[in-house]
Amino acid sequence: MTQNDKTRLTVEIHNKSYTIVGTESASHVRMVASLVDQKMQDIQEKNPQLDTASLAVLTAVNSMNDYLKLKEDYATLLGSLKKKEE
Repeated sequence: MTQNDKTRLTVEIHNKSYTIVGTESASHVRMVASLVDQKMQDIQEKNPQLDTASLAVLTAVNSMNDYLKLKEDYATLLGSLKKKEE
């Protein structure tokens, strides 16, 4: 992968600008940033006393929890499909 293959995009998350460099499309990066921003807003509404670092960690923990649940559901679904094929 060369530097020319990468896209540079500035997004705003929790009222702060971040420059994201990667190979994903701009629309994908914007969607991810928007979802992170929304998750941070949701958590902050329930816990307004949190500082930004704590809010970021809780957002990461919640996001990974959601990811692992989806990964487990996907594995279960694949297992069900394989059983139906047999």
